[in-house]
Amino acid sequence: MKIRLAKQRLSEQAYRILREMIINARFQRGTRLNVERLARDMEISRTPIWEAVHRLIQEGLLVSMPNRGVFIMDLTAEAALELYTVREVLEGLAARLACQNVDDKAIAKMEKSLNEQYEMTRKIDLVGYSKYDFDFHAVIYELSGNKVLQEMLYTIRSKTRPTSMDFKPLLRASYQDHMEVLRALEARDPVAAEKAIRTHIRRLIQVLEKPASVEPASKKRRTGAA
Repeated sequence: MKIRLAKQRLSEQAYRILREMIINARFQRGTRLNVERLARDMEISRTPIWEAVHRLIQEGLLVSMPNRGVFIMDLTAEAALELYTVREVLEGLAARLACQNVDDKAIAKMEKSLNEQYEMTRKIDLVGYSKYDFDFHAVIYELSGNKVLQEMLYTIRSKTRPTSMDFKPLLRASYQDHMEVLRALEARDPVAAEKAIRTHIRRLIQVLEKPASVEPASKKRRTGAA
């Protein structure tokens, strides 16, 4: 029994580490996963790694190709469009619910994320921006207070990370959208919050539907962002 529990813990640890690496763009899209090397790096056997890999395949972050191996999923524009369409509705609901629970601590956390986003936008650092973007939205998910909704949104967000879409032209617009979301939450305005977050997601959908779209709605920078 003890050995079995230890094995389960190793599998869970491998899963969390590998999932975090994929989400944080530690692998290039379409890259073949080297299970043997991962096992050496983590100093564990291949069995827990494979157990983690199978979970990530089920989540859509990895794909198994017969006679070729396991690869990092490269999300197509069509698949991304379906995910973002669902995300727009669910995240709008999360923003509406968040207005009931938002407090000064959450606002401060989002402001800190916005400051970091501004720096990443200035540097055109997509990986860095993606991290703080995820943190910003995660605050909204938690504020919704709805566990089922949170689980659905985290799953969708994870699946949309490995996409071939070029987000560089959207960095400034995305930052401005986040400012509008924060203003609505500060005002505890559920209608404005839902509208702001859906406008933000809709911007991404428009790019997927028609490349070379969207300019920032406003060029005004948040006071205090550096």
